[in-house]
Amino acid sequence: MTDPVSEFYRRHLPEAQQRNGTLHAPCPFCSRPDKQPGGILAVHLNPDSFFHGYFRCLNHCTPGGFPLHFARLSAIGLAEAPGFDPDRDYFGRETDYPVTNLNQELVGFADKLTGDALDFFQRASVAPEILAELRVGYNGRYLVYPYIQANGNCYAARCVHPERPGDFFWHGDERFAAEPFRLFNVPEIEHCENGALFLVEGEHNLLPLKQLGLPGIAVPAASDLEHLDPQRLCWIRTIFLWVNHTAESEAMARSFATRTGYKVRIVRWPEQAVRNSSIYQLAVVSGPQFQRQVFTLIKQARSFSPFATPAGEFQGFRERLRQESGDSYANLTSGFAKMDQALAGIHGINIMGGTPKAGKSAFFIQIASDMALRKIPVLYYDFENGRQKIYLRTLSRLSRLAIDRIKTGGVLTADEQKRLTQAEHTLRAMLSWLRVINDRRLSPETMRRHIDFIRHETNSDYTVVVIDSLHKLPFKDISQQRSGIDGWLRQLEAIRDELGAAFLVISELERGAEGQFDHQPHLGSFKGSGDIGYSADNAMVFLTLWDPFADTTPAHRRNELWLVASREQSPGRVASYRLDYPYWGFAEED
Repeated sequence: MTDPVSEFYRRHLPEAQQRNGTLHAPCPFCSRPDKQPGGILAVHLNPDSFFHGYFRCLNHCTPGGFPLHFARLSAIGLAEAPGFDPDRDYFGRETDYPVTNLNQELVGFADKLTGDALDFFQRASVAPEILAELRVGYNGRYLVYPYIQANGNCYAARCVHPERPGDFFWHGDERFAAEPFRLFNVPEIEHCENGALFLVEGEHNLLPLKQLGLPGIAVPAASDLEHLDPQRLCWIRTIFLWVNHTAESEAMARSFATRTGYKVRIVRWPEQAVRNSSIYQLAVVSGPQFQRQVFTLIKQARSFSPFATPAGEFQGFRERLRQESGDSYANLTSGFAKMDQALAGIHGINIMGGTPKAGKSAFFIQIASDMALRKIPVLYYDFENGRQKIYLRTLSRLSRLAIDRIKTGGVLTADEQKRLTQAEHTLRAMLSWLRVINDRRLSPETMRRHIDFIRHETNSDYTVVVIDSLHKLPFKDISQQRSGIDGWLRQLEAIRDELGAAFLVISELERGAEGQFDHQPHLGSFKGSGDIGYSADNAMVFLTLWDPFADTTPAHRRNELWLVASREQSPGRVASYRLDYPYWGFAEED
């Protein structure tokens, strides 16, 4: 291997021999006067591994680490070590540590670690050498976990009952039992600079990993992750985060990973793992199989990435393609043949502008109710007409009875009564698929919940959302209307992409300098938002071809629908629509 890390170790361990990706050499640190000589230094060399360059003495004469730690131990100029950065600042070096410490007390605690207390660790196959390296002790009733600081001294220790983890107390300087210092085996952070490190919940859960030769630190409980500043681990390249198999711990792990970013890889428990499992329990139960299980889980650990895995991304693409090839997607149509041909169905964000009283609401109510009749779930967000008017107009169109005939309760002919009764039954059935919402405190989060609910309720893959109208969606202040509308458009884009929802949105048109509306439809006709052209998959204008001041019967009124901008379709005139007076609907014409 010719990479800088491998060359660095070969240069400073001239007697080393490599076997199966591991460099073995006489340990240069065991020859020191206070160490037992004859140890072997093992260096893991595999550029594809997260632990490439990690060394450790098999005699446990000194804690292991990566090249910069090796250079410090060997008194080699740090500039010679791969990855050295002279401008780095290290957490803890600016702390003013007191003169008084617990170092001598730790010696007495270590001497008491015998009998049942030592058996507690041996159940998980943790050797005394590991306990000595981390200076773990016993005070006669509680296991003592010393919290060594960056300067190598201990000022506080956590004393935990071996059989009851919830029974604990802090011993020593209470300042160093506070949240910023609740990190067990802190020196390991600097030892693993530019490399990988385990972060686990509970000191006793770290020890079986240390027995396997893996570097790591621990927080007393998963809740302490909330107070762990990610900057403390800023020079660690990869963090393997492994907490207990509980819902609370796993939620804390995800929260920490979100704050810390891509470098965190969460170790996930196997599906068959018992709830409340811990690393210590896994070591006790697994025995000789523990090592194999740990390294299998390491391989499966995924980075807490903002991106889906390539396999998941491809699977999502295939699933979406399968849905879009099915009948549910093809059935997302308005019921107006020429409109469906021009738009290729109701998909994405479709925004339609029109002059006041042009019939925009009636047009979309007709489309929404027709889709609901075909068992397509529709959410109709209404800020214009009110729920009662929408139902009444729908009933009028279905029964072919004018609203005044329905409301007066006058004598109906037998045929009219039959049509009304049938229309009422149809409307009642339709309301399982058409939900009208008048909530003026609507938020994007509420809209997402509504979509999830109706999709689950109707067992449907798709939902159509009608908004009447864009300019009356709730936002904080009327002075913020422009930014509020653009913000809502961003949210609609996100909901379209995340949930596959289709939108029909009514917009207002901009008046000209003389208070008139443009007779020639174009994208600039829309009021109050320059983002409509960017957000809309299809932008349409519903033009009136009748004079509101002329003395003509409403039955002769006609509108034209124009497609003025589209991502995938050709703009142009769609069709003419005759008002189906007095039944609150439209008929599409050539």
